[in-house]
Amino acid sequence: MSLAEQQTSPAPRTYKRVLLKISGEALMGEGQYGIDQATCERMAREVVDAVNAGTEMCLVIGGGNIFRGMQGAAKGMERASADYMGMLATVMNALAMQNAIEAIGGQARVLSAIPMVTVCEPYIRRRAMRHMEKGRIVIFAAGTGNPFFTTDTAAALRAAEMGCDALFKGTQVDGVYSDDPKKVKDATRYDHLTYHEVIARDLRVMDTSAISLMRDNGIPIVVFSIHTRGGLADVLAGRGVCTTISD
Repeated sequence: MSLAEQQTSPAPRTYKRVLLKISGEALMGEGQYGIDQATCERMAREVVDAVNAGTEMCLVIGGGNIFRGMQGAAKGMERASADYMGMLATVMNALAMQNAIEAIGGQARVLSAIPMVTVCEPYIRRRAMRHMEKGRIVIFAAGTGNPFFTTDTAAALRAAEMGCDALFKGTQVDGVYSDDPKKVKDATRYDHLTYHEVIARDLRVMDTSAISLMRDNGIPIVVFSIHTRGGLADVLAGRGVCTTISD
């Protein structure tokens, strides 16, 4: 790289506080349903390592490995009830992740948008921020607490409320592609996209309301492969393969 290129190339961005969004399906590992303990433990290790390296972390985990509200509604179930069942599935995943984090020496707190004080804390914004300031990993469960909203929207909302520097979305592939790379061999991978491009091209990285919320708050979305060992640390260090969505 020439001196001129070095002077014009942007330095890797430092993220002090990050929200990591993981799909429920990511916890299945090679299975078809439920939670694969080894996969959960591997992801927990990566999150704990990130916190030990100085990053404040919070998580939102989907519930699709247990129950997906949209699918339940498509089969004739009343949509609001189906969504509430999906929210309860996210609580189960959050508790599993909390257990995996604490098993390796990390500190984690589950905060639920639906109060269930017997198993976890209710979501209170200032309490969540205080946990993170103390180095604890906060896992937000039960989505927004309202039906008709996805966990993507919940992740965007919590990232904005927590004042996060970025929303990291761990996916099945190493970034955003023009088409599904598992089905289209010559699909193009993007290093950077604007919020508008994602919406205009209907790239389906996250739902439109989540993208719009991140755009309105100026919070970049970083899409990377959650299945690559060390992938989270690499992206946080600015050397991993990912797609960044920003202005």
